[in-house]
Amino acid sequence: MGPQQDRRSMANGTRKETKVVVVVQYRECQRNHAASIGGYAVDGCREFMASGADGTAAALLCAACGCHRSFHRREVEPDCDCSSTTSG
Repeated sequence: MGPQQDRRSMANGTRKETKVVVVVQYRECQRNHAASIGGYAVDGCREFMASGADGTAAALLCAACGCHRSFHRREVEPDCDCSSTTSG
């Protein structure tokens, strides 16, 4: 199942719905700027900041360092496990 799909189970006539919400944050840039000369050097960008609004191409570029979002370390945290039980 994907990160935001519903999980449903039936037990003793009650229906339990669980929705898992996942929060994804992009942290420090890990792009190696000296890879072409055989070295290792990062630019020190501490956190991804989108250059544009969500849904645009600029949203995938970091305003601080100019790198693509994929160069930044991805951190996935489950936000909450919100459950509700209904009789049915």
